[in-house]
Amino acid sequence: MSSAIRWLSLACLLTSIGAGAEPVPRDQRIPVDIRRTTFVVRDVEKSLALYRDTLGLNVIYDQVIASGGDEGGKPRPSRVRLVLLRANDTFIGALGLMQRLDEPVPPPAKPARASAGDTILVVNVRDLEERWPRIAATPDVTVDTGPKRIDYPAAGGGIIPVLFSAVWDADGNYIELNKILGSPAGTATNNKP
Repeated sequence: MSSAIRWLSLACLLTSIGAGAEPVPRDQRIPVDIRRTTFVVRDVEKSLALYRDTLGLNVIYDQVIASGGDEGGKPRPSRVRLVLLRANDTFIGALGLMQRLDEPVPPPAKPARASAGDTILVVNVRDLEERWPRIAATPDVTVDTGPKRIDYPAAGGGIIPVLFSAVWDADGNYIELNKILGSPAGTATNNKP
């Protein structure tokens, strides 16, 4: 699956978390769930400052994992630290942070407008106004846009009002931090063709 499709799917999942959206009715479900998307990061601790400490995602897994053994059974030197975080669901919408511990750390990316091949993570933050000062002050986070209202067109007519904000995280990932002020796309009230 391409990273763009993976991120679009995660964006849809995370946008619905805590936004008043409900799971798809059982008779409309398919046998596939998108469980997690993982960022490969330079420094897990710097990433946790935003996702755990500021946004409040819960750490559900934090382990150093060796990549297995060679043909003789000797451990390979490559290790990763994998941290999994969740918001309000125990099965879908988790975020992984993976740091390659035995490889040189590449220089940080300079924040730039997302373009083809880049990803945008969309997170719904119900208390965005109260949380925004902490988000903007998080070390290694670069603010793109402070909270402002944007009205998106609804599929069946009307609008979906959103309090929009955006930052780049410590690794240059573009993160939208939004508060949905109306009914989210895909819900019964905004699900008309």
